[in-house]
Amino acid sequence: MSRRPHPARRPRRRPATRLTVALLAALVLGGCGLVSGSAMSDNVLPGPKAGYPDRPLTGAHLTVTSKEFTEQIVLGQIMGLAFQAAGALVIDKTSIQGSIGAREAVRSGTADAAYEYTGTGWITYLGHTKPIIDPYEQWKAVRDEDAKNGIVWLPASTLNNTYALALNTANYKKLGVHNLSEVAALSHKNPGAVTMCVENEFATRNDGLPGMARAYGMNVPSANIRKMTGGVVYTETEKGTCAFGEVFTTDGRIKAMHLHVLADDKHFFPNYNVAPEINAKALKKYPAMAEVLAPVTKALNNTVAQELNRKVDVDGEDPHEVAKDWLVREGFIKEG
Repeated sequence: MSRRPHPARRPRRRPATRLTVALLAALVLGGCGLVSGSAMSDNVLPGPKAGYPDRPLTGAHLTVTSKEFTEQIVLGQIMGLAFQAAGALVIDKTSIQGSIGAREAVRSGTADAAYEYTGTGWITYLGHTKPIIDPYEQWKAVRDEDAKNGIVWLPASTLNNTYALALNTANYKKLGVHNLSEVAALSHKNPGAVTMCVENEFATRNDGLPGMARAYGMNVPSANIRKMTGGVVYTETEKGTCAFGEVFTTDGRIKAMHLHVLADDKHFFPNYNVAPEINAKALKKYPAMAEVLAPVTKALNNTVAQELNRKVDVDGEDPHEVAKDWLVREGFIKEG
């Protein structure tokens, strides 16, 4: 498989009305947002931990999709390879620009399945503004409400790609903070110690810095906040230019740069647990899709995501090969 260029980290999710979603989807699918895919051609079979004895998707023609950032592309490849090992002919339409195009592809049946985030489903697609704190209840609410749109949400993983604050090892030891409540206390005791590197959007969003500061009672002077692009946030936090940096919890650079993620002990940030989002008609036709994906989804977590993302973003490996190597290593597929 040819190497794809490494996509930039995505912009964060903005709540959108259903009308806005529909209009944007029409523009994306009517324009150049959804391009023709190619068939996956790997010679793979079910592995010892696949969870099914034969190839239950033999004869199925399935199309998988994803958004264009690293984690999503890897997840799309994981899904496609799992289907292929189960006997399906899989068309790869991963790396669609933006959330709306990938979502509409699954809803309309242009694609059959994708890995999606519960918080994105709840806020962006279903139009809610207040997240649900409990991850299971958040997933269940999305599953139940999205059913009317012809979409089935299979059980979610513990992989939760949400916001967090992190700091380098020197500052972690020096400041002695482990969660956001302790950062808030430090901001009152020693305001000069709480300096932050954040993306421009995070600095203004209600589910970003302003909302976090209100929820925790943080006292962070504007002079202590440095705004920059996402990639620079990581490097500046690693260097200690700022004591705290805004990160995404599944980003591979966290481990590569030895950053320490602080606990969101008041559960302010929304849950963005990843789960299979399936076109209802496709699942009715090929119910084994759920059986095939269940053990794979269960194995996904933040540690796995950080490792796989790092292999692409830091080590420069191909997303398809990264996905395949992980599935083989975990025993979900094997080389034919």
